[in-house]
Amino acid sequence: MLNGRLTHLALGVGDALRLDARYGPFAAARDQSEAAQAALGRIVLEYGGEAWLVEPGEWPAPPGTKVVRTMHLLQMIADDPPISATVADPRIVELDKGDAAAMAAIAHATEPGPWRELTHCYTRCSGIRNGSGLAAMAGQRMLPAPGLAEVSAVCTWPEFRGQGMASRLIQHIMARMRNEGETPYLHSYAANEGAIALYRSLGFRPRRSMVVTVLTAA
Repeated sequence: MLNGRLTHLALGVGDALRLDARYGPFAAARDQSEAAQAALGRIVLEYGGEAWLVEPGEWPAPPGTKVVRTMHLLQMIADDPPISATVADPRIVELDKGDAAAMAAIAHATEPGPWRELTHCYTRCSGIRNGSGLAAMAGQRMLPAPGLAEVSAVCTWPEFRGQGMASRLIQHIMARMRNEGETPYLHSYAANEGAIALYRSLGFRPRRSMVVTVLTAA
């Protein structure tokens, strides 16, 4: 995950990397070999806080660390041509650092995934405003390999749900990705049947099950 197009935000060398914690908690190791596990353990201990590994299965705790929780995800991909052209929604605006506080507020309140103080700096977000705040938001985050881009941070304040905002925002993000030669993919919590149904309706299909393993110092 971190040896793709986000290496400029990564800490560590060789067999294990993690994002600078100000951007997010994600980490990755080359494999589960003794050397890679030792490297992963070192970066967890050196930089502190939580380290999230997103892998096809649970990840064993390296020496000096412990697993504090796991979360099951469904990875989905939209690799077929869109059924119809995306209709532009004039309410959608591109967000920037001036919207950082509003982005953090909606992300922390609705918890679509981890959001840290500088997450907005590498997550290209679009939103629908509500006065000076945001009613809904979605963005592009991970770039694991050429031609793949992750739809992320999909969230709507509860009082604005049921109006199709999330759907419009996701379609907007998907259209932008495709225009840039990217194939959209995303992750949903495996038990979130409502979100999975929405993603299916927008052209995503299940790709594989994933597990988030959260590590901290032991």
